Amino acid sequence: MRGSAPLPPGSTIGILGGGQLGRMTALAAARLGYRCHIYAPEPEAPAADVAAAWTRAAWEDEAALERFARQVDVVTLEWENVEPAALRLLARFVPVRPAAHVLEITRDRLAEKTFLRERGFPVTDFLPVDRPEDIERAVRELGVPLFVKTRLFGYDGKGQWRVERPEDVARAAAELAGRPAIAERAVDFRMEVSVVTARGVDGERASFDVVRNDHEGGILRRTTAPAPISADLAREAVRLAEGIAAALEVVGLLAVEMFLGRDGRLLVNELAPRPHNSGHWTIDACITGQFEQHVRAVCGLPLGSPARLFDAVMENLLGSEVETWARWIADPGARLHLYGKREARAGRKMGHVTFLRPRSG
Repeated sequence: MRGSAPLPPGSTIGILGGGQLGRMTALAAARLGYRCHIYAPEPEAPAADVAAAWTRAAWEDEAALERFARQVDVVTLEWENVEPAALRLLARFVPVRPAAHVLEITRDRLAEKTFLRERGFPVTDFLPVDRPEDIERAVRELGVPLFVKTRLFGYDGKGQWRVERPEDVARAAAELAGRPAIAERAVDFRMEVSVVTARGVDGERASFDVVRNDHEGGILRRTTAPAPISADLAREAVRLAEGIAAALEVVGLLAVEMFLGRDGRLLVNELAPRPHNSGHWTIDACITGQFEQHVRAVCGLPLGSPARLFDAVMENLLGSEVETWARWIADPGARLHLYGKREARAGRKMGHVTFLRPRSG
């Protein structure tokens, strides 16, 4: 396997996944002189449009994974729904950042919550759900309302059900259809916030400012930077994010989503070991955006400054909203980013717009 020395410009970064996060990572990498090679099984891969190469093969195709590994100098990922076995195979030939153990924890909601609780990070109360009767047990022990969520393949509000009444228990059990799940006590929160933090090969750390996230139908609609919270709470959120990244031994980015409860406490909700939708504002508003920071971390370079130059509001363009692109192109206060996706399905993230204003503090 190749060593851990910083990768010089001209090296090739392998990216697992072909969506918009891989696309923006490849664009940031190109600016620093790197080439990117996408590995994705889907017939459409927006990241491949801006990359040097694309291997279209299944996550289980060991021969294709080995060929891919021999053509790149480091491997990273743009989403969690990659099989950890693929990362372990790749790691036999090339550095993989983040490592397979990080993915095994963060892609599984039960493993993630258990990891956090065992290491003293604040989370809501939860119980595993392996059988329909486990939901009834959760209602008795955790109370209502609660959420039942699939352990795997959950994003943008998918794979989760709110349980308040007896009929909700039956519905959740039926829709789970035997899939392993987790029950979580609902949090009475004032707002949702997140921190995107970077951790380098040598443990160097750098965090972007805490932001507020507003969701609609489980999908992120808007991110506001900075979050309207006290300086003490902001420091605590960053402390939690950096502590979790160190505990996981992440190399690259880690997004930490949290609830700010009405009691003033922060509870960790979800982790994502990659660039994150709530960090898109950093491209236009910070000295070093999240995608460049991710490239720097996985390539073993010094981390850039995450300092915020502007206040910002980022709005996602979902589905047919992408058809408003001409409006944003003509708006001198808007920074438009389109993802090059061909089909504008309802709720699909097609792009985003960031609005900048003078820094408030």
